[in-house]
Parts: sequence; C-alpha cells; structure tokens
Amino acid sequence: MIKIEELIHAYISTHCDFEKQVILTHHFHADWEADLLLINPDGFSHEIEIKFSKSDFKSDFKKFYLNRHTGEKYLKHDKICCGDYVCNHFSFLLPMGMIDSKEIPEHCGIIEFYHDADRWETVFRTIRTPKTLHETPYWQLIDKDMMLKKMAMNLIQRKFQLKSRTEELIFKNPFGDKTF
Repeated sequence: MIKIEELIHAYISTHCDFEKQVILTHHFHADWEADLLLINPDGFSHEIEIKFSKSDFKSDFKKFYLNRHTGEKYLKHDKICCGDYVCNHFSFLLPMGMIDSKEIPEHCGIIEFYHDADRWETVFRTIRTPKTLHETPYWQLIDKDMMLKKMAMNLIQRKFQLKSRTEELIFKNPFGDKTF
C-alpha cells in the first residue's frame, strides 16, 4: 500500500509547477488541515483532500466548525459548497473505483489514482473538475505574513523531528527552574 507522503510526492511531481505555484502539504487553514494546498500565480487556491478508505471519506462530511461567538455549528462541506470557505476549489484524491462519483457532492473535484506497487508507478486521472467556489483570491482572505511565519515555524519543528530520529536532543526547559 502506498503511503500518503509517497502519493503526495507522486502527484506534485507530475501535476504541479514549483516555479509558478505555492505547494503546501498538511497545511492548517480555516480550522482544517489541507492534505495538499495549491495556490496559482493569480492567488487562486485548490485544496486536495486525500482519502484511502470509504470510512475516512464519509468522516470528512462529519467535520464541523464551531463559531466561538455564537456557538453555532457549521459542517465543513456546508461551508465549502456555499462558497464560505477560504479555498477557491476543492477536490478529493481517491483510489480508483473506491467511491462512486454520485456519492461525491457536485462542487467537489474528483481525482482518482492507481498505484502499481510492482512497477512503482502511480497513475492519476481527473474524473471531475472542481467547481469554482468563489472568485476571491486566497491572498485576500488570509494574513500572508502570519502564514509565512507559520510555515517557517513548521519547517523548524519538522527539522527537529527528523533530527531527533537520528540522535537524542536535549532542550533547555523553557519554564526555568520552577517546580510545579
């Protein structure tokens, strides 16, 4: 079975242009994590959600946002379909034939993949192009400076995670010598 990181690598290496697009993986925005977030030179975004199982796919429709001020609960896909979402386009990336396209809301794009483990080749096929959810560029909806700071912080954290797998790291206690 192909791992999510291998699938993302296969997709971005065959379908993305690193010189023209901002390409982010596992990026948190709008209270949810985008498995893959692509932002084109005009600032329009496409979130791609990767699902490996039917149960994982179905659970995506149960994700909700709770408004801090009103206490109202909003389902993620209700916000997406009405255009009240930060991304301009939203797609699912699924194993070929896992979900019937009729089960996927019309506003969502569908990309299927087939991975041949013997030849280590992954083929992608666009079944349905996502509808445009709204016309406002991504950069007008988010704080670009805050996003850059979060990206830098994530890179530092990942570097420490990778380094700690090969050697023991000992960090100074940020709370000083206080005892609790």
